[in-house]
Amino acid sequence: MTEILLFHHALGLTDGVRWLAERLAAAGHTVHTPDLFAGRTFSTIEDGVAHAEQDVGVDGLLQRADEAAAGHPGATGFLGISLGALPSYWLAQTRPSARACIAISAALPVDHFAARWPDGVALDLHLKSSDPWGEDDLPVAWRLAGEVAELYEYPGDQHLFTEHGHPHFDPAATELVLARTLATLSRV
Repeated sequence: MTEILLFHHALGLTDGVRWLAERLAAAGHTVHTPDLFAGRTFSTIEDGVAHAEQDVGVDGLLQRADEAAAGHPGATGFLGISLGALPSYWLAQTRPSARACIAISAALPVDHFAARWPDGVALDLHLKSSDPWGEDDLPVAWRLAGEVAELYEYPGDQHLFTEHGHPHFDPAATELVLARTLATLSRV
């Protein structure tokens, strides 16, 4: 089984993120949920993004991701929801032990942190087709699909669709994300 670092979205480390981690753990994986916001949570994506940009910063997020990885050196799977995709990509591209990067509600160019995507590291992208927060992500994902990434596109416009307890929660799509993630993890 895989040891996973699951990075939260802009609302912070919520019960919905913990729920997703518990679902992966129930399948036999070891899942850690680093708190990139040091205990802070937000009721809106806008407030969480503002905190990430103004108070933590990209360098701060990546530093916290590095610290989490150092604390869990056996982690080979990196899963990020929305904002959490940034540290997931970072670790997948900078850790020689990386085997999988799963991004939900986000997609970054593969050369965001390195010249190319590392060989032997799976990249799965799970996006809603009409997500207003993902309008820049879909074109990136389409370019990556079939080359270095597996793209899973779901109908709808919910951004935090895997966030159990949130108004945007989509149970059917979440079950597909979980099944596809478990399949990827079983291959790596």
